[in-house]
Amino acid sequence: MEFPDNLLYTVEHEWVDWTPGTQDPLTCGITSYAADALGDIVYVQLPEVGAQVVTNSVCGELESTKSVSDLFSPVTGEVIEVNSAVVDDPAIVNNDPYGAGWLFKVRVESAENLLTAAKYAELTQSG
Repeated sequence: MEFPDNLLYTVEHEWVDWTPGTQDPLTCGITSYAADALGDIVYVQLPEVGAQVVTNSVCGELESTKSVSDLFSPVTGEVIEVNSAVVDDPAIVNNDPYGAGWLFKVRVESAENLLTAAKYAELTQSG
């Protein structure tokens, strides 16, 4: 499984398009690894616009035909946009987790413990 090098990842299987010097807002989503593990996603609950999210804290949920999983924020900040298309059609997350399946955008206050694509690949291979 390949993970885009231009993104950073969390141990909870979320990604963020943050790199030093990147301007806000930053886009967040779940990885292809998470989407594959969940199976067919049938329901997406996202944080509300204006909500404060905190790194590694629950900010929503994803329900699949297999289970319900918490959605964790990869960064701390204010949600400024959510992807209503994935709420209306959750299958988009499975089909394009790094593109049209993005989940929300954040005006970032802080980010910590983010993994490079190579480190995230190691994590998914060992787990």
